Amino acid sequence: MPDATDADGLTVGQVSTRLGVTVRALHHWDDIGLARPSLRTTGGYRLYTAGDLERLHRIVVYRELGLGLDGIRAILDDSAADVPGALRAQRTQIAQRIERLQQLGAGLDRMIVAHERGLLLTAEQQAAIFGPRWDPDSPARARQRYGDTTQWQQYAERSALRSPEEWQAVADAVADLDRALADAMDAGVTPGSPRANQLVERHRTVFASYFPLTRQMQVCLGRMYEADPGFTAHYDGIRAGLTTWFRQSIDANARAHGIDPDTATWQ
Repeated sequence: MPDATDADGLTVGQVSTRLGVTVRALHHWDDIGLARPSLRTTGGYRLYTAGDLERLHRIVVYRELGLGLDGIRAILDDSAADVPGALRAQRTQIAQRIERLQQLGAGLDRMIVAHERGLLLTAEQQAAIFGPRWDPDSPARARQRYGDTTQWQQYAERSALRSPEEWQAVADAVADLDRALADAMDAGVTPGSPRANQLVERHRTVFASYFPLTRQMQVCLGRMYEADPGFTAHYDGIRAGLTTWFRQSIDANARAHGIDPDTATWQ
């Protein structure tokens, strides 16, 4: 801070450099009467005295603490102001912001891991939720195969926000759908019939737990179910021939919505 020899005052630029505030801020504080310079040159330029700098220094300190300009004015100019009370209130607000930032940080950590791993579940949790036949390495393989796709990103975003209990609900919905598909095939339900179409639409709804699934994408998925030995083993393990029946049902439902299964693409 300047001593008594600075009687002629400092210019706005000099004060800006000394206190680390912008010239624009100093002009604004002058305009609103928060920190007006005591002197002016004959040319009308602002000059700040030692007393002005002391007030400005206090403004900078309180502003760094997050106080608004009206609150700073009250502290500086109102002799009846409860300064400790105002600072305690500000401290409470800062503590709340810190807690919120910590929550955001934890959420970012989960999102990062979800993008890298897919599932934020231990191997034991996965076995308990998805069954003993579940391969805990399958999310890693899926990451290698699909990690650069929009659908993997959507899946990771859902996974980052999902608790083990919510994953259990997803697993239960998938198991219920599998049973409903098998029951429909056992009952002789024909692909393209209202009941088969309802099950195909239910599949899209259940699958949305992972990422949004269009009807064209669903056709591609049906092809993959038939072509991939792992998926075929899953569905045919429930009922022999279920994989093909389900793929045919998906195709028939797509046709009913104006989609040619033979030309459908992943979009």
